[in-house]
Amino acid sequence: MKAVIEGLIFVSGEEGLTLQEIMDITEINEYEIKKIIKELYNDYQNDERGIQIEFLGEHFKMTTKKEHKEYYKKIIEQEENSKLSQSAIETLAIIAYNSPITRIDIDNIRGVNSSYVIRKLLIKGLIEESGRSNAPGKPRLYKTTSKFLDYFGLKSLKELPIIEKKDKIIDNTDLFNSKYKEDV
Repeated sequence: MKAVIEGLIFVSGEEGLTLQEIMDITEINEYEIKKIIKELYNDYQNDERGIQIEFLGEHFKMTTKKEHKEYYKKIIEQEENSKLSQSAIETLAIIAYNSPITRIDIDNIRGVNSSYVIRKLLIKGLIEESGRSNAPGKPRLYKTTSKFLDYFGLKSLKELPIIEKKDKIIDNTDLFNSKYKEDV
């Protein structure tokens, strides 16, 4: 179960997980969860690892170790100067057309986790936090910045191309019936 809890904390990303959330997911009591997390904490402290488990803001999170920050700064500087990936451009478009928008909404539109891409866009200064949603958990809202406008040579978001929505009505009644029949 130790590996499962470690994986859960890792997958939760920057949001982290509360003790109660871990208990709900694993169906293990508080004492056992705390014991396992303490073991994980000690594993990370005793080994030569670049990450650790911390308890921040009522959430267990995986973070990098502060003593390696000089190396982390170098990768952030490289990311600031690198070109945008296809996933970054896709995420920027979603934010530009739908801002303010939460990471969960971005994930739902893209169909994949966008935490890493959002982090990179924040570092580059192309997006910023614009408050909190009223949805449960008060997730962060994101919007584009003036640096985004400069990067793409726009005066305002109104200059973005208009995307025509194609309304397609899909008839889901025959999802399990096929015109192709298997010979038995």
